Amino acid sequence: MTAITTLPVAEADRSVSGMDFAFDYRRRRELEESEHAEMKRVDLEMQSSPSSSAEMRIRAWEKVHRLSMPSNPSHPALAVIAAATQLALADVLNEQQRRVARRAVAAA
Repeated sequence: MTAITTLPVAEADRSVSGMDFAFDYRRRRELEESEHAEMKRVDLEMQSSPSSSAEMRIRAWEKVHRLSMPSNPSHPALAVIAAATQLALADVLNEQQRRVARRAVAAA
């Protein structure tokens, strides 16, 4: 008889801890989402900040959009990158050429 009376209590204890776990998980997810939103806001600011170099602005753009700058100098995305980073297209092309040269040196 004692085993029967203890079983419901154990079940109740497990459900409470399960609720705590669900609450903790939701709270942790909210914090992660908040941190992610803040990081994205900072990256968006950095991608067009006059105090950031062309390299930093383009890296911030890549991070925000989870894309890499194309290596083709006539790719239409380069104009989009220039507009989003508030750089001249020539600056974007210079950064692109610098990266190509750096990869060539690393491959040699």
